[in-house]
Amino acid sequence: MSVDVDRRGPVMVVTINRPEAANALDAPTMSGLGHAFEQAEKDDEVRAVVLTGAGERVFCAGMDLKAFLSGTVADIDGPGIGIFTRRVFPKPIIGAINGTAVGGGFELALACDLLVAAETARFGLPEVKRGLIAAGGGTRLPQRIPLPLALELGLTGAPVSAARLGEMGLVNRVVPVAEVLPVALELADQIAANGPLAVQVTKAMMVGELTAADWDGIAATVAPVFGSEDAKEGARAFAEKRPPNWVGR
Repeated sequence: MSVDVDRRGPVMVVTINRPEAANALDAPTMSGLGHAFEQAEKDDEVRAVVLTGAGERVFCAGMDLKAFLSGTVADIDGPGIGIFTRRVFPKPIIGAINGTAVGGGFELALACDLLVAAETARFGLPEVKRGLIAAGGGTRLPQRIPLPLALELGLTGAPVSAARLGEMGLVNRVVPVAEVLPVALELADQIAANGPLAVQVTKAMMVGELTAADWDGIAATVAPVFGSEDAKEGARAFAEKRPPNWVGR
């Protein structure tokens, strides 16, 4: 399985387990994440969710470009990652970012309410380098950090360190990699010890404005980009380790 689920009392730990593929998001992985979060939402005994990746190098490298080129990345069973990335998930999510989080991996991190990151972790939105758009949540970055900083990340595609994101106010804790999951679990336990209804309503009220996003309009805007020749060329160039040859369509 590419997604593991572990219950630790009132906390559910969800682990992306594809270290051989940099924990990239293919259809089975997105299906597994969707089912895990669906289970967490329906289970009244789950008070908080910790999301992490297998290994000590990569949290998630984003969309699996091989799956994208083969046309199978959209073959998702169940709610997929949209259950917590395209809506305000009712229960707190703590991201235990054990390594690099780029593209869709950074967007998964942005869907978390609190972030604990390894000192070695790097974050980035390289979609523009592939002729794509960070439309899975990356364009909401200005709601979390100042606009000029968000634009720098979104328009250059350059990676930044966990320490830098901590300075921006996006990362709650920066710790040695071995402490990432324990610290995330400590935060989750502190949250889970509080009144569950009070916690959920507090979260809903604090991030309520995020629910105003026009996802149908966003989908209509970005669909032509993902279907473009440039998007395919960006993926090919990445796989072939060469500069892309953009055609503008």
